[in-house]
Amino acid sequence: MSTSVKSASPPPGIEDPPAAVARPAPRSGWRRALRRDWQLYSLAVLPLLFFLVFRYLPMIGNVIAFRRFEPGGSMFGEDWVGLRYVRMFLSDPTFWQVFRNTLWLGGLTLVFCFPIPIVLALLLNEVRRRSLKRFVQSVSYLPHFLSIVIVAGLTLQMLATDGPVNHALGRLGHDEVRFIQEPGWFRTIYVGSEIWQTAGWGTILYLAALTTIDEDLYEAARIDGANRWRQIWHVTLPGIRPTMITLLILNVGTFMAVGFEKVLLLYNPLTYPTADVISTYVYRAGVESNSFSYAAAIGLFEAVIGLVLITTANTLSRRTVGTSLW
Repeated sequence: MSTSVKSASPPPGIEDPPAAVARPAPRSGWRRALRRDWQLYSLAVLPLLFFLVFRYLPMIGNVIAFRRFEPGGSMFGEDWVGLRYVRMFLSDPTFWQVFRNTLWLGGLTLVFCFPIPIVLALLLNEVRRRSLKRFVQSVSYLPHFLSIVIVAGLTLQMLATDGPVNHALGRLGHDEVRFIQEPGWFRTIYVGSEIWQTAGWGTILYLAALTTIDEDLYEAARIDGANRWRQIWHVTLPGIRPTMITLLILNVGTFMAVGFEKVLLLYNPLTYPTADVISTYVYRAGVESNSFSYAAAIGLFEAVIGLVLITTANTLSRRTVGTSLW
């Protein structure tokens, strides 16, 4: 007994659906955008070349951290030595002292230099007299435009044994203090000069972020009975939170890269116990002692720690507050 299978046919009065017509794939979106706005994209050529030549190509030189490099020899080292230089600096007590100094200076710089621009921006935002606001902004921005050499020179002159600070202490009946020669004062001097130089400039981004906050939010807060402090806490700070998180992540990423130039200009052999950081130690080991492979291994170790820090900070920020760089 056989059963015939008939193909299902549409009910009477309903036509067969038309066959799908193959359409040409749309042109790639980035190509169309590049063709339309090529003048704007051309502005990015020079910055990209800068990063390529001065940031990415030099990374090839990190190979000498695993090879024995001799001045005048091969650019990428003579012999493969593996992790020899890594084991050398990990077993060097001087390196761990330098590592602790870097953590101290990086931590103090982050704790004091990050929130001060936020506070200064909030204070300037409350100033109603435009002339006073512009004057304070100009005075606070000015140190940023001074070179690090000038800032270090001013700091050394002010804190010298015969400088203005010690003269003032002498008039108050105190003995002179050797600020520049005593290791215990270096961290205070460095962080204080960093605050003076960068606090005003750091307020620019926060003041720009404050202008994007809707005034209706402040009006609604006033109707609900919120005073100025509660408006700042519930309206202003949440409004600039994305900017705060972005800058915090960037600062955490440069946590280990404590300012090389300023430390190099301010420190001396007497203050090495508290002033010597990884960047200055790498400079002395590589440039002054010609131990380029050893210095490259330490520099690579510092870069890896920075990468781990910025990746961790970005992940924590994305999971906790929903704001991140990527």
